[in-house]
Amino acid sequence: MRLADPWQCLSALSLGLTIPALSLAQTSYPDCSKAPLNYLAICNTTIDPLTRARSLISALTLEEKIANTGHEASGAPRLGLPPYNWWNEALHGVAEKHGVTFEDEGEFSYATSFPAPIVLGAAFNDDLVRTVADIISIEARAFSNSDHAGLDYWTPNVNPFKDPRWGRGQETPGEDPLHLSRYVREFVTGLQGDDPANPKVLATCKHLAAYDMEEWGGVSRFEFNAKVSVQDLVEYYLPPFKTCAMDADVGAFMCSYNAVNGVPGCADQYFLQTVLREHWGWGEKDGHWVTGDCNAIERMQTWHHYFDDEASTAAGALNAGVDLDCGSHLQSHLGDAVAQGLVSNETLDTALERLYTSLVQLGYFDPAEGQPLRDIGWESVSTETAGKAAWEVATQGSVLLKNIGGALPLKTNRTLALIGPYINFTTQMQSNYAGPARYIPTMIEAAKKLGYDISTAEGTKINSTSGDGFDEALSIASESDEVIFFGGMDNSIEEESLDRTSIDWPGNQEELIIRLAETGKPLTVVQFGGGQLDDSQLLANENVSAILWVGYPSEAGGVAVFDVLTGRVAPAGRLPITQYPKSYVDEVPMTDMNLRPGEGNPGRTYRWYEDAVLPFGFGLHYTTFEVSWAKQKYGPYKSAALAKGSRPDLNQVDMFSLVVTNTGDVTSDYVALIFASAPDAGPQPAPIKTLVGYTRERHIKPGETRKINIEVTISSLTRALADGSVVLYPGRYQLIVDVDQNYPTASFSITGKPQVIERFPIAGKMMV
Repeated sequence: MRLADPWQCLSALSLGLTIPALSLAQTSYPDCSKAPLNYLAICNTTIDPLTRARSLISALTLEEKIANTGHEASGAPRLGLPPYNWWNEALHGVAEKHGVTFEDEGEFSYATSFPAPIVLGAAFNDDLVRTVADIISIEARAFSNSDHAGLDYWTPNVNPFKDPRWGRGQETPGEDPLHLSRYVREFVTGLQGDDPANPKVLATCKHLAAYDMEEWGGVSRFEFNAKVSVQDLVEYYLPPFKTCAMDADVGAFMCSYNAVNGVPGCADQYFLQTVLREHWGWGEKDGHWVTGDCNAIERMQTWHHYFDDEASTAAGALNAGVDLDCGSHLQSHLGDAVAQGLVSNETLDTALERLYTSLVQLGYFDPAEGQPLRDIGWESVSTETAGKAAWEVATQGSVLLKNIGGALPLKTNRTLALIGPYINFTTQMQSNYAGPARYIPTMIEAAKKLGYDISTAEGTKINSTSGDGFDEALSIASESDEVIFFGGMDNSIEEESLDRTSIDWPGNQEELIIRLAETGKPLTVVQFGGGQLDDSQLLANENVSAILWVGYPSEAGGVAVFDVLTGRVAPAGRLPITQYPKSYVDEVPMTDMNLRPGEGNPGRTYRWYEDAVLPFGFGLHYTTFEVSWAKQKYGPYKSAALAKGSRPDLNQVDMFSLVVTNTGDVTSDYVALIFASAPDAGPQPAPIKTLVGYTRERHIKPGETRKINIEVTISSLTRALADGSVVLYPGRYQLIVDVDQNYPTASFSITGKPQVIERFPIAGKMMV
């Protein structure tokens, strides 16, 4: 069955063609057993996915094509093609709203809600990332099979978290590009599976590119023009996206609201075509597509003023390489763009072919019989295994920031005063982009379950300046053996569309903590939130015994927190971000994208900033470790030999080995972070140090010694130049293990000439 060329129907379309916006949850899968759909090759499972998709697109009228360019795609009822909602979220578990729906009770009324990505990042455990993503994909399939969700998910967020004020930093694994790249490789592979021909679900890497600001100083993300150098793009802002494209083979990308060097993300052919599809070779396999961020396309005209009218805006996005609109701008204005000759038949067809090819690959048009993924049901949601994994993330991602005299773990048979705004929180522990959890135990519930004799007082609210609750809090503190304060931030302080202007403790929480410390009772502070707060005063105060950062533990809630506080699990997480002093917000504007220190910029991230309150990678233990190198000198390595091959950036420099002994009396994990410093290698200024490898070693017993091998590849040692060259420089490299420890160092040398590992394409606009 083949319909007439829909472009012949153009004369029948009004120039103001508007497709009404839908409010669409998912509907059932297409039924390829029924006419007229079964007359099309889209239903023929013996031919390749692209040919199948093309048969569907060729059967659509122009109006039907345009109606399917928005995330709420209306399908084609006359052909038996049902509507489909492309907007599905699963940042740290299947999330509600948009294409995903939850029932009020019973089956599909909840899903596993993992801790926020920043907590998973703090665990520095790549295997755990893969486990989490695999569980999310299984639950996503269960929701899809019951018509509660789609098959593609707009996750993960891999924009590096370089500014402590960013409200969405909680959605990311942290600030380091190597760490993000390894996270996204495992997360995307866990979601999509190991079989590219039969993906479990489709992942989406977002937001391309240089997006890390919501609104600051009167500048909105919708209009922000990020001025970024080639060096910073190649070394910092793009590596996680490169991994998405080249190593994880992610199914989709999302272009961002902001402009980069004058061009809005969803109009930027340089990023979406030159870099993404040509330089990185993404999309050589069919079914790879780009979506605009939600309403980003229309904002290219209304906020950026990059286009003069709606039609040219719609055409500009499609011509740049956007295939799907999260919104309705393309559905409303592509008709005019077509009539004016601003966009071609081939371009529109290509966009739709990419979208529907991905659905073919996901088995959307195939009968359920013979598809194991279609058999996944409610019994696979929120299982005991999934709950254990959520608990593992919350406990492995907890970071001990202070512990004077072994104040933690808590002793038994003690009376506890539980104070602070988080003592009875539940959903506030979930972070953003979350779905309903089966159950979230509070701090109070967890303490009671362990048999502690407790007194409770809120004391103050998250952002309150009222001291009305202080007296009650101080009273119960003075009558208890120990005091635990639960506070920090929630999504009223940091979230999408909400950046911070201060990185000090919100409201009068710190004032209350200091007052509690004056009681002289052992005081532990449990700090919630995705971004860091300046803990300077608490770290310096001798009466603040301990500080434990737990981020957003989500459904693991109070149970996970108290399992760490009481020593059931020994903390071994590491800060995935720098903790800056509160003065930092006055030293550099959020709009300054430069990483290297310069006028009005003290430097960003641990690679370029030296005055951290607590550095990236910091984390204490309940035990002590003795760490040494298996050998202290490695190499030399010849630069030319290292740089051979089609992907030299992935070439291994060496496997560097540590000898780690647990010299304390508590079984504990140990996260080995390996940094390299080479102040004389390459252009100046050189980074202070760079993370080049890491691993998490599990359950090292007291007295046990282990040899830990850590792979270091060329990519982490390279430097970028203004002309787009990525270079491996000869020189002496010092290897540093851990942070703020007096562990010995090792070294290696690279000999020979500088080797160009990659020639990154640059456009004239990139020279800033």
